Amino acid sequence: MAQADLLFYNIGQLLTMDNGSDGPVKGNDMQKLPVIENAAVAVKDGKVLKVGKQEELADIDADEKIDCGGKLVSPGLVEPHTHLVFGGSREHEMALKQQGVPYLEILEKGGGILSTVRATRETPFKDLVEKAMFHLDRMMSYGITTMEAKSGYGLDYDTEMKQMQVVKHVKNLTSMDIVSTFLGAHAIPEELKDNPERFLDEMIDMLPEIKEKELAEFVDIFCETGVFSVEQSRAYLEKAKEAGFQVKIHADEIDPLGGAELAADVGAITGDHLVGASDKGIRRLAEEGVIAVLLPGTSFYLCKGKHARARKMIESGVAVALSTDFNPGSSVTENLQMIMSLAALNLKMTPEEIWNAVTVNSAYAINRGDSAGKIAAGRKADIVIWDAPNYLYIPYHYGVNHVQKVFKAGEKVYERAEIKGKHHTSISIGE
Repeated sequence: MAQADLLFYNIGQLLTMDNGSDGPVKGNDMQKLPVIENAAVAVKDGKVLKVGKQEELADIDADEKIDCGGKLVSPGLVEPHTHLVFGGSREHEMALKQQGVPYLEILEKGGGILSTVRATRETPFKDLVEKAMFHLDRMMSYGITTMEAKSGYGLDYDTEMKQMQVVKHVKNLTSMDIVSTFLGAHAIPEELKDNPERFLDEMIDMLPEIKEKELAEFVDIFCETGVFSVEQSRAYLEKAKEAGFQVKIHADEIDPLGGAELAADVGAITGDHLVGASDKGIRRLAEEGVIAVLLPGTSFYLCKGKHARARKMIESGVAVALSTDFNPGSSVTENLQMIMSLAALNLKMTPEEIWNAVTVNSAYAINRGDSAGKIAAGRKADIVIWDAPNYLYIPYHYGVNHVQKVFKAGEKVYERAEIKGKHHTSISIGE
């Protein structure tokens, strides 16, 4: 009899996300979902030992056996686009937005992204670490076990380096797997608002040191009206590739500038946002295998009434991933489960497509397709037990946390606490 450390048994539905092939799931294949009913998973030394029907693991004994109660079990969720490290918050702007004050006017009053830049520049390293850990722990509680974290709230050498050093530091404090992205070209700083070319040159000059100190794997840029043009973004991303980085792009979030086409032209791993992506841009994403990272929480929070055309993308053969876009200005949530609901309601994605988008496709979007997003023999045992009977239930029942337990590399890192005590009135039926 084989020996395991952990045995998860009595699993009602097991989403392995293991479709038997490498690479992200594209187009109509996103409708397919690898599900095993009445399943079990054995774990040894932090990795999956065996997966299958419960009777197929009858020859395995384990030091600890976990009864999953006939519930849903999935891989840990993968979060491919966050702005994790920042100072301050911007709750005072909500009333202005509700009054219809345009973002540019909020910016002129000292709000918007530049207020976060000022706060991040002023916040000590230790405080940024504590704040990042707070948000990381909350993400873990929502079932996220692997994530990306961008810089971009410094817009100068010192603060951008500080943000990336914070990410590097918290990697040693958390069991979460974190992928770092340099987004120095997130906006134009006040001190260089009339000279964006000089600012981009300053960010390019940082690349060798970032590479040498292993502070980031990706380089990203915000290609949008009022920020950086397609031409500026192309030149910047080509320099980043020459410096040995893979690239991402904030593309066509508001206007169809050609950001999706640019993502395809430069061989970006992902094009993110894509609310305004053109038909040609979507076709080019499919042709070049660029993953579309869609952020329906941003469209929801900004009340724009316009959403990325997920159906068009999927039908065109694009691999779609989903993310919270967690940040202090335009999507203030760590709840990827809520994003799954918004993807169903506003992007018209099916439950099967949604699960592919928050696991395997998101893993490939941050170069972790070989280690995250699937439950398969030999892989890290990142496993979530859900308080739900099936995979359809998570996007259906919105706005709450359905996670019961989270395991990272076979270690339990989160368990929902039970509410204790007499907290409701007893009701007698039929009296």
